[in-house]
Amino acid sequence: MFFVETLESEGLGNRSYLAGGPDAAVVVDPPRDIDRIIAAAARRGVRIAYVAETHVHNDYVTGGLELARVTGARYLVPAGADVSFARTPVSDGATVTVDEGLTLRAIATPGHTPHHTSYALTEDGRGVAAFTGGSLLIGTVGRPDLVEPRLTEQLARAQHASAHRLAAELDDEVPVLPTHGFGSFCSSAQAEGDATTIGKERETNDALTLDVDRFVARTLAGLDDVPAYYAHMGPANAAGPAPVDLTPPERADAEEIASRLAAGEWVVDLRSRTAFAGGHVAGSFNFEGEGKLATYLAWLIPWGKPVTLLADTPEQIAAAQRELARVGIDRPAAAATGDPAAWVREGERLASFPRARFTDLADVRRRGDTVVVLDVRRDSERAGGFIEGSVHIPIHQLHGRMSEVPDGVVWVHCAGGMRAAIAASLLDATGRDVVAVDDGFDAAADAGLSLTSG
Repeated sequence: MFFVETLESEGLGNRSYLAGGPDAAVVVDPPRDIDRIIAAAARRGVRIAYVAETHVHNDYVTGGLELARVTGARYLVPAGADVSFARTPVSDGATVTVDEGLTLRAIATPGHTPHHTSYALTEDGRGVAAFTGGSLLIGTVGRPDLVEPRLTEQLARAQHASAHRLAAELDDEVPVLPTHGFGSFCSSAQAEGDATTIGKERETNDALTLDVDRFVARTLAGLDDVPAYYAHMGPANAAGPAPVDLTPPERADAEEIASRLAAGEWVVDLRSRTAFAGGHVAGSFNFEGEGKLATYLAWLIPWGKPVTLLADTPEQIAAAQRELARVGIDRPAAAATGDPAAWVREGERLASFPRARFTDLADVRRRGDTVVVLDVRRDSERAGGFIEGSVHIPIHQLHGRMSEVPDGVVWVHCAGGMRAAIAASLLDATGRDVVAVDDGFDAAADAGLSLTSG
């Protein structure tokens, strides 16, 4: 009997897979922290015989090269991928035997990248899984605009053709197991649901229900912002990533934290937005460890800037360090845990700012108080409606556009509160008076705030 085990990288919205039989297995699109995969294989008592990449990834640093080195597995990489390390190049139709009766077949599925390759797993000739990477996702496809702007439309058309090829070659009951689509910005639209099959996608996926011209037009119209750190992921993966170092960072005391802030380095507080608002080191930024830490910190931080992490516990530091390593932020400069009062020097006090709901903002406006309402959602979100009179600066642009925020008390909001907390911390660090709206945007209209669009 075959097995497929899913390994989630929830913060990045990606999945990796360990699949095999009684004795041997293949790993598809592994994350940087390969110890999780090695542990999963050990629990099942299987040898990792192959490591397969569907493409050179743009949204995370792969652990494939190191996993293959450590385990002695053959490293399968699409033949068209331009990489700088030794690997087993895989062309369309190539097959490998993973275990007795268990075969992996490469299917060229260009679109997300020109060289993208999916893999069909068969047991005794029967299709049992399709590892589709950034090709066919749950209800959508991988975005085609991450390689080269001039290729975007061409790759979108290729996505349509690739989806049809998968649907034509695989039976309806074959599970579709994509790498992207669970919150990843590599998805051309946000997928719904947690599992799917070729048959379900045949009925619901735009790539399989629309003609190519309508599909391309809809796909290109729906493309969202690209996280800035993506520019660094492809080159890192093509060059061959170095092994990851997850040993604990050096401990920082209050003096070192102050020194690093004075040097212009980033000090990142991983605690909840509630805790941060109630008391934090002045000048530090709040990226919740339980939120999309890697996505938003890597998106906003100047690349290569040293980062010091603050958290309640060492376990939270370790989890954040693992998450950040997946996007190439390899070694925190230092870290501190415990009581935030110990993070500031003697005689200094923690900073704070208020939190509020949309009902509070409505009350303030009804009283006639003049406040700045700052919307930090993405363009695509704002297009669906926004608070009348609000200023719009997407969160990933705010650090470089602080001068555009009008004078006055700034009430900052997003769609749910997490990004508003990040933005509030950025503003607070510059000395602005800020109120973080910790509320779902749906509550804005219910609170009586006037919404508009256009």
